[in-house]
Amino acid sequence: MVVLSKIYTRTGDSGETALGNGSRVAKHSQRVNAYGTVDEVNATVGMARLHSEGEMDAQLSAIQNDLFDLGADLCRPDMEKDADAEYPPLRVTAAQVERLEAEIDAMNKKLSPVKSFILPGGSALAAHLHLCRTVTRRAERLSVELGTVESVNPAGVKYLNRLSDWFFVASRIANDDGASDVLWVPGANR
Repeated sequence: MVVLSKIYTRTGDSGETALGNGSRVAKHSQRVNAYGTVDEVNATVGMARLHSEGEMDAQLSAIQNDLFDLGADLCRPDMEKDADAEYPPLRVTAAQVERLEAEIDAMNKKLSPVKSFILPGGSALAAHLHLCRTVTRRAERLSVELGTVESVNPAGVKYLNRLSDWFFVASRIANDDGASDVLWVPGANR
């Protein structure tokens, strides 16, 4: 359990921050960029939840918790040392990815096939979900880039990939099951 009795520590004033294993890195490191962007995704989900209710709100709540799991996962390097750790690090699992896939499949059953690219917009919830989608794609790109130089949990990268798809399908649900989607009209303003 996390207990924060003092919010500012002054330990980051020199441009460094502590990772989950206690090591210190520059605040602009690839790892910090990756988990910082996951935190940004979580903030955009919070904004989307201002417009959600019922089952979608419950699903978004679960996603927010998963995103904290993913942030904890990404801030803990050296996956190869997990078995030797005094406290096993929290890692995103295949089950979390599978839950997103099941939710995508259930939502997608209500929708007609996409016949045009969809522009971000429509309802307030759909617009926010599109923002969630784009920030998630950035978090995914940063995590993949990090994986070229350091170890990254493959399940975390898969989670981000499925999550962006989840947000796309959910945005269509939020647009009257796709009936109010805003469609791209190529060359409309030439």
